Amino acid sequence: MAHLGRICDAEGVQADQEALAAIARAAEGSARDSLSLMDQAIAHGAGLVTPDTVRDMLGLADRAQVIDLFEAVMRGDVPAAFASLRSQYDAGADPAVILSDLAAFSHIVTRLKLIPEAARDPALSEIERTRGTDYAQKLSVRTLSRAWQILLKGIPEVQASNRPIAAAEMVVVRLAYAADLPTPDEVIRSLDDGGGVSSGAGSSGVTSRPQGNGGAAGANAMAPAAAPRFEPPRGGGPRAMAAQSAPAVQSVPLPQSSPALAINSFADLVTLASDKRDIQTKLALERDVRLVRFEDGTLEIALEPGAAKTLVNDLSRKLQLWTGRSWMVVISREPGAPTLKSVADVRKAELEVGVRADPLVKAVLERFPGAEIVGVRGGKDAAPEPPAIAEPDIPLPDDIGFGDNWERDE
Repeated sequence: MAHLGRICDAEGVQADQEALAAIARAAEGSARDSLSLMDQAIAHGAGLVTPDTVRDMLGLADRAQVIDLFEAVMRGDVPAAFASLRSQYDAGADPAVILSDLAAFSHIVTRLKLIPEAARDPALSEIERTRGTDYAQKLSVRTLSRAWQILLKGIPEVQASNRPIAAAEMVVVRLAYAADLPTPDEVIRSLDDGGGVSSGAGSSGVTSRPQGNGGAAGANAMAPAAAPRFEPPRGGGPRAMAAQSAPAVQSVPLPQSSPALAINSFADLVTLASDKRDIQTKLALERDVRLVRFEDGTLEIALEPGAAKTLVNDLSRKLQLWTGRSWMVVISREPGAPTLKSVADVRKAELEVGVRADPLVKAVLERFPGAEIVGVRGGKDAAPEPPAIAEPDIPLPDDIGFGDNWERDE
């Protein structure tokens, strides 16, 4: 951040500290990647680098909204959590990135609880510092550790899912419903002592357990209050109770990422999407993406007006899944090259113009008014055409047999 700040001062660029922190985090400690992102942010913001500029460029989630989502799940308020998650998704944030930021904030709160001096970390934004310190005083380490574990298992599920927003919502449900549950050892220890188990006693500090309607919307998230008690089921023993009270979070086999794979060109990327049978991504690459710069691991693009808001995040996530390593996908203010679809359309039009000039095609079109050329196919296995020789004009018979739609291999 200090290095980027010195460069901005030397270049006369106004840059917000929160924006510099976001660039530093996105670059994952690489000075070269930081400078590349900084250059893109300067161009994207027309010389003014703000947090909104960086978020729009990289498709990141709003840190304040991430913290609001954290509070909602810790409160057990599923409707509010869903609304916050959907709002960020509609703004273009990747669901996996949202959960990653949520896990990062859980880690920040844990550090602030165990090491109060961590609040002086310059990488923290002011909202992370103030609200993180507040949550650190009200939440237990066990609650924070459990949230971390749920997110750690949920993020790969979202990355591998064909419906990432739905998978992210299910992870949020786990978080909300596990927020005030006691840990299994607390359940067993309390039952062995002959007593009930208080939900959240010594665990989360959250007062209300989510009910079937998705949570207690009016509950005070962090204030102490009388908590409901769990009663053991009839006919069940301590182990049965523990099994029912423990958070229902289980590991599921996840699709393994492909081994590290190099992609040498944008055309290879389109081919890879086709090989993966991801037709939606392939069509988006051909129709909505104008290439600015391509390197193995970096994709700089401009988008067509009708492109999906989540396209950048979807590309980043799928490239990481397909190649086995992280990719930097950024939006550029440069116009970029024409889309592959527009190039193909131009080529198709040129071929049709050439075919339409062919004497035989002219004769057919004149003989059958209303006939159209609907396509031009390249015959790879066709025999080479014989040399052109002068031939007399031969009138076409009435029953030549051409249909209204006529195609010729070119």
